[in-house]
Amino acid sequence: MKRGTVLWTIAFAVVVIFLVTPVTHNALISATRVHPLLMGFAKFAVLATLGELLGLRMRMLEWKVPVGLTWRILVWGVLGALIALMFQVFNAGAQAAMSAGLLPGKGTILETIATAFWISTVMNTTFGPAMMAAHRISDAYIELCGGRLLRKRARFVDVVTHIDWHGFFGFVICKTIPFVWIPAHTLTFLAPPEYRVLVAALLSILFGAILGFAARPKKKADVGAADEQVLEATVVSR
Repeated sequence: MKRGTVLWTIAFAVVVIFLVTPVTHNALISATRVHPLLMGFAKFAVLATLGELLGLRMRMLEWKVPVGLTWRILVWGVLGALIALMFQVFNAGAQAAMSAGLLPGKGTILETIATAFWISTVMNTTFGPAMMAAHRISDAYIELCGGRLLRKRARFVDVVTHIDWHGFFGFVICKTIPFVWIPAHTLTFLAPPEYRVLVAALLSILFGAILGFAARPKKKADVGAADEQVLEATVVSR
């Protein structure tokens, strides 16, 4: 077993142990209730980064440290805090729309499921694409700066042209939103509020693997060419 596999497995095992051990689990839930944005930052900084590394491993057929890993972790954390905020905003907004008769399902036997579905659908078709595009831009900027953001700058026009927008809209928007994120976040919003951001962060690991597998080179010779591209691995994220 390669060193990278061992290190990733150990990191994931530590996370699992932390989540299932009663003392640390209860501490995590309590902290989430008191500091939801800070905990959203921490959960995504750790779990989404693990997902990105796993996706990159599956794509490149070997473990690699992405350019600007520290900056990527910071971006994931900021997105995690923003997602924690948006979960509250869209939760309240969708329920208000249902109460006003703007969305169906209020007062029916399936109200709980309908509520989760509408929260997920409205969030993923409005906030979702904007957040994904912003994340794609941040990744491209980090890549073009070689991870040295404090010493090097990249022109915005270069950042925008560096991005594969065809793949972004064709795969990320048109396929993952309706077939992955809306169903996944419907299940997420059926969970208790204090668990939702954690579930979303855990989903980023799975999605990182999905994207990595989808982009995996068909031939070993293709790995070198694929190495020149930036990995798209996210959360709500991608």
